[in-house]
Amino acid sequence: MKVLIVGANGQIGRQVVQLLKASEEHTVRALVRKREQAESFEKSGVEAAVASLEGSVDEIAAAAKGCEAVVFTAGSGGHTGPDKTLLVDLDGAVKTVEAAQKVGISRFIMVSALQAHRRENWNEAIRPYYAAKHYADKALEASGLTYTIIRPGGLLNEAGTGKIMAAENLERSSIPREDVAKTVVASLDEKRTYNRSFDLISGGTPISKALQSI
Repeated sequence: MKVLIVGANGQIGRQVVQLLKASEEHTVRALVRKREQAESFEKSGVEAAVASLEGSVDEIAAAAKGCEAVVFTAGSGGHTGPDKTLLVDLDGAVKTVEAAQKVGISRFIMVSALQAHRRENWNEAIRPYYAAKHYADKALEASGLTYTIIRPGGLLNEAGTGKIMAAENLERSSIPREDVAKTVVASLDEKRTYNRSFDLISGGTPISKALQSI
């Protein structure tokens, strides 16, 4: 399966790209917003495309053409304001869903945020971000695509354990970005994750087994 990684230059995106590059089952195309970022991926042997999530659906669709799945792991970043959160985390995600529909891609994995589906549990400090994730997820659920929505807890820059807890509703906790990336890749072909959304934190169950039990 050829997989387009939207937000490939981000911390999770880069790890997903490398996992797919090393995979025997999948190939990868990195979607980035700057030509120099694309050139960096291409130098490492990774196919890349350039498109802005603040651009048109057609621009994103052109970058996605020929792929069979999309992983959306882009974000405006913690240093930006609510305006960029709206334009990237919400509208950029919805435009990517529309682009997938336009070019006939049916498989779509969204990296969201823990408890984004339940307003009463949103993190007050980043409420606009949670609102963006909530409605982007709803748009994907209503799209008719074969979706998986992964809602990780607090993201850590430490080595993954390869063990997780995945369920519809989990208490707030954390997880290494490496384990999020591995869960994304493992979900691509795991039918138990099709048309499902779930919270994701560190746990005691190997990733593949945890996904089979959702």
